[in-house]
Amino acid sequence: MLVVGSGASGGWAAKCLAEAGLKVAIVEAGRPQSDSNFTEHKPAFELKYRSMAKEIVRKTRPIQSVFDVCNEYTQDWFINDFDEPYTTPADKPFNWMGRLRMTGGRTNVWGRVSLRFSDADFKAASQDGHGENWPISYSDIAPYYDLVEKYVGVTGMAEGLEHLPDGQFQPPMPLTCQESIFRERVKAKLGRTVTLARSANLTRPINGRGPCHYCGPCERGCVTHSYFNAAFTTVPDALNTGKCALISNAMVHKVLMDPATNRARGLLYVDRVTRQSHELSARVVILCAQSQESVRILLNSATREYPNGLANSSGVLGHYLTAHVRSGGGSGDFPTLGRKHTLGGPVKPVGIYVARFRNLKGQPPHKKFLRGFGYEGESSIDFNFHAPGFGAAYKKAVLESRASLDVTGFGEVLPRWDNFVEIDPQVTDIFGIPVLKIHMSDGENERAMIQDMGDSAGEMLEAAGAKNISTYAHPSAPRWALHEAGIARMGADPKKSVLNQFQQTHDVKNLFVMDASGFTSNPCQNPTLTIMALCVRSCDYLMTELKRSPSLA
Repeated sequence: MLVVGSGASGGWAAKCLAEAGLKVAIVEAGRPQSDSNFTEHKPAFELKYRSMAKEIVRKTRPIQSVFDVCNEYTQDWFINDFDEPYTTPADKPFNWMGRLRMTGGRTNVWGRVSLRFSDADFKAASQDGHGENWPISYSDIAPYYDLVEKYVGVTGMAEGLEHLPDGQFQPPMPLTCQESIFRERVKAKLGRTVTLARSANLTRPINGRGPCHYCGPCERGCVTHSYFNAAFTTVPDALNTGKCALISNAMVHKVLMDPATNRARGLLYVDRVTRQSHELSARVVILCAQSQESVRILLNSATREYPNGLANSSGVLGHYLTAHVRSGGGSGDFPTLGRKHTLGGPVKPVGIYVARFRNLKGQPPHKKFLRGFGYEGESSIDFNFHAPGFGAAYKKAVLESRASLDVTGFGEVLPRWDNFVEIDPQVTDIFGIPVLKIHMSDGENERAMIQDMGDSAGEMLEAAGAKNISTYAHPSAPRWALHEAGIARMGADPKKSVLNQFQQTHDVKNLFVMDASGFTSNPCQNPTLTIMALCVRSCDYLMTELKRSPSLA
C-alpha cells in the first residue's frame, strides 16, 4: 500500500492498514518531524530577529506568511513560495497557504476545531436544490466520528443540536467570563447557540499524551503532545507496527498505470534533496496529499486512456473548488470583571463557536443566500496600549486592562464549475513538476452571506452588551479559509463524480483519494474531523474488498 501524505488522512490510512497487517509505505514530501523542532516554550528574545522581522520571512514565503502561523519560529516547516509556485488569473487572486513540508502536514499548525457534519449538510441539495447530495448519510459516518474523536481527544460541550451533532468529548475547557456572558445573552435574546469551540486539545491524558497546560502557541508544536498532530499520533502508531515505512522528502508527481489492466501500479517521485527520480510499486495507491496537491498529481498523471487527468472520465476532476469564506465578523469591548492582564499567565487554546442559525430545517429560507455559516471567536484581556496621554499618566493607563471579544464567520461556498484548478503548462516548480493554476472567486451567494456575517456579528455583540462594536464584511479574495475541498468529488453517478462513497476512483479500482478533495460540498463546519472519519471508513471498506479480491477486481 502506498499512502501519499502523512497529515490528517494520510496518518490514519497508514495506521489503519498497517495495524491490520498490510505492508504500507508513507510517501511524504516533507522531512521528519520530532519534538526537538517544537518551540512552544521558546521566548521570542531567543530568536535571531525576536519574531519581529516579518519581512525576513516574506522574502522567501510571501504567501505562506500571510497565514500568521508561518513565522520566524516555524518558517522552515513551510514551502519556499518561489521554489514551489502556483499561478492564478490576474483578476482572481488566491492565497494557497498552509503548504507544509513536514511529517504531519497541516496538523502541525491547524486550528484544531473539530466539528461533525450532519444530514443537513450531506443532504443539503434535497433541501435547497443546489448541487448534489453526498452519497452517504450521517448514520454511515457516525461510528467513525466516535472512533476518531476517542483517539484524537476533543474537548467540547454537548448542546443537543441536530445540525451540529454532539461527539465523544473530553471534559470541556472553561469559558472565560466574557465568553459566558456572550453565550448566555445571545441565547436569551436571539436564540442562537454559543458553545465552547470543539477542539482537538486534551483535558485528560490518553495514549501517553498529556493534558493541555495552557502555554498558548499550539502551532509551534507541543512536547506533551496535548493537541492532535499526526506526526506524534497516527504516524508513529503505523511505524510501530513494523509493517510501515516512512519515505521522506519525496515529491510525488505521477501515479503510474498498467494500461493492460487499467490498474495503478505505483508512483513516481522526485527526491527533494538529491533531485533524483524514483519509482515505487504497490497494489493500491492512496492519495492523501491535501486537496490541491492530490488533484495536481492526478492531473499530471494523464495517460492516453485518461488524457484530461487520471480517473477523469467524468471530466469533473479539478472542478467545484470550495473553501470557506471568512471575511465577515466583528468585535467589541466587555467589562474586565476584575481580571488583570499578565504576560505570564495561562493561555487557553480554544475559544467559542457559534453554531449555524440560517437556512435550517423548519426555518423560512433566507431571502438572499443558500446554506449557512458559523462563527469562531474568543475573548482576550490586554494592556490598554491605545490609552491617551504621555508620561506617568500614560504608563498608569496602559496597565488598565481592556477586555474584548471577537467573532469571525466561516461560511459555506457553493460548488461551482467555474471554481477550478488545472495544470499550468507554462510553469514548473524547482523539481520540474508542472504547477497548478487556481481559479477561485466569490459568487453572489457568498457575497450576500459575507454581508450577513458582519451584520449578525454586530447584532450578537450588541445583544451581549458589548461596547465600541466594530464589524466588517469584505470580499474574500485573495484569502479564503484553509479548508479547500471538492475538486475530486464523490458521488453515486460516475458521470458526475470522480470517487464513490468510499473515496475509490470510479475509473481505477485500486486508486483512492482520501483527503477533502472528495467532499461533494463543503459545509460551514471545519473539515478535518470529517476528513479523518471518512478515511477510516474508506480503509475499512478497502480491507474488506482486499479480502474478497486481492486485486480489487
